[in-house]
Amino acid sequence: MIVLNLPYPPSVNNYWIASGHRRFISKRGVEFKNAVRAYCIEFRTPSFGNQAVWVEIVLHPRNKRLQDIDNVLKPILDSFIGIVYDDDVQVQSLQITRGQVIKNGGCRVMIDVYPPSSGESSLTENR
Repeated sequence: MIVLNLPYPPSVNNYWIASGHRRFISKRGVEFKNAVRAYCIEFRTPSFGNQAVWVEIVLHPRNKRLQDIDNVLKPILDSFIGIVYDDDVQVQSLQITRGQVIKNGGCRVMIDVYPPSSGESSLTENR
């Protein structure tokens, strides 16, 4: 299992920009993806390749204002493509929880092979 401590992701509402018939990732979305890539390189995050995975996410908002927690799933899952797994279609199980408010916000993401192996603990935490 790997554990990643990441910045708070952009909402899907401002992750994509539409121009005519084209859609592309916004500047904020690109910055988030680059931050995740840099984090994974710095901490030498292993890759699951094309294996099926489960993902657990704990969101730590910047403030107490309630937000739809499902609006940040796509930016998070997309940011791991080509780094932690080959494609987000490999995600077989997904859990998201709203955690404590922390300064500047953040998210903690745990990823492991699916189905989880019983009795084994291969926890790798990146700080």
